[in-house]
Amino acid sequence: MKPSRSRYCAIFLLPLIAALGLLFFYLVILPVSAPGRITAAFGPPSPNLNLFERIGLTLQLYRYSDQLTNPANPFGDLASFQIVLGESPVAVSARLEEQGLIQNADAFRAYLIYSGLDTQIQAGEYTLSPALDSLEIAQALLDPNPAAATLVILAGWRIEEVGAAMPTSGLTIPFEEFIDLAEAESSEGYLLPGAYELPRATDAGALLATLRASFDQAITDELRSGFEQQGLSAHEAVILASIVEREAIVDEEMPLIASVFLPGMKLDSDPTVQYAIGYNHVQGQWWTNPLSLADLQIDSPYNTYLYPGLPPGPICNPGMNALRAVAFPAQTPYFYFRAACDGSGKHLFAETFEEHQSNACP
Repeated sequence: MKPSRSRYCAIFLLPLIAALGLLFFYLVILPVSAPGRITAAFGPPSPNLNLFERIGLTLQLYRYSDQLTNPANPFGDLASFQIVLGESPVAVSARLEEQGLIQNADAFRAYLIYSGLDTQIQAGEYTLSPALDSLEIAQALLDPNPAAATLVILAGWRIEEVGAAMPTSGLTIPFEEFIDLAEAESSEGYLLPGAYELPRATDAGALLATLRASFDQAITDELRSGFEQQGLSAHEAVILASIVEREAIVDEEMPLIASVFLPGMKLDSDPTVQYAIGYNHVQGQWWTNPLSLADLQIDSPYNTYLYPGLPPGPICNPGMNALRAVAFPAQTPYFYFRAACDGSGKHLFAETFEEHQSNACP
């Protein structure tokens, strides 16, 4: 007996109906119901996503929900994990899966993009546990060392530039509080450049004490002896080193620049004028460049074009190279120097004023 036509239709229609039902579920029901569930489980999507990205990532999170909300290994051991500067979220996700810290790299990356955390991952050393779920791992990657802050002081910064670095260092010291205390303690020149890892709770007083202690430790008996041989007290040496620091672009020239300044001639140093001017609101920086003829006439004891000898205090925080250059300057016949005209940052040195004038840029 041959099967009826209706039976053939049923055989072909049932899979088709099932497929259409599944398609309806994914295209209609799921996109409507999933966002609410996903937002409840994973938070709101990043405002930087467009509509299609939100839909696509919502469906991925719905699919991978269990792998994201459950740990890779509840009984696993702590593991060291390093993220290098510039490493992509794709690479980070893949390595996390390789080390058994997350279950699924694709799911983890989808969550990072959905939440906007893909642009907030920080380079650094982490200690992670596979007993954390993927959401907790993602949050942990936003701060490699939540208990510590790293303050970086660059050679040649004045105290205001150090204060401006507080927010990005992780320290919570208000700018004005730091500046007021640094000025009260005459700290300009004595905040030794370098990288300092500090407790986030460090206050202004403790920070300045740490920086001053680091400076005092760096000024060895050998350096002090060198300062004395140049006829300078330690404070005078710091003042001169701060000027050398700002004058030099190339560290190798510091001993040469120091040799010009040490004979005792009028310094005529642009950085001392820049320090006297202070913040340039038009240029948006502390060191006005270039200086005008009017700038060179500013009436300040720091203006070494008007006042002979050293200014009353350091104009920045010099690094060790500048301090060594003052303690052990080059032995030269030079009395003048000016910036070379080739953009190299180097200087042309001269013995006579006539030679100095001939070194001027055309």
